[in-house]
Amino acid sequence: MDRKYEVMFILRPDTTDEDVDRLLQQMETNVAATGGRVTGFERMGKRRLAYVVRKFQEGIYILAFVEAPDSAQGSSVVKELERRLRVQELVIKFQTVRTDEEEKRLAKVKKLRDSKVRGRGTQGQAAAAAAAAQAAESAAETPAGAPPA
Repeated sequence: MDRKYEVMFILRPDTTDEDVDRLLQQMETNVAATGGRVTGFERMGKRRLAYVVRKFQEGIYILAFVEAPDSAQGSSVVKELERRLRVQELVIKFQTVRTDEEEKRLAKVKKLRDSKVRGRGTQGQAAAAAAAAQAAESAAETPAGAPPA
């Protein structure tokens, strides 16, 4: 199974679109060269920073979705990507988050919820079963053409 990562990075506000495209293309080829793959980018645009970073008040936010193999080679993909982001002068800040563990946890919770009857605990299930048995019993006692009491 592949590990999934989200890499959020902030570029200098004076970066041109051509430079952004070039950086994203370089990032994609570097990740592919180390054994991973970039599944997509989300350009979030220019936004104001919460605090001054390297004397900048604004930055261009970009979110990258990266998949790496589940092995020692997979960790080297992320390490190499972070190393290249660190030395890139256009990047003023970045953060990498592993997301596949959270997806696995959410899938487990969803499976657990789906296995339970919604809105009823074990006592509610027992009461519902008893009510169903009583309804079946009373239906068996009434004659076949008579209206129910």
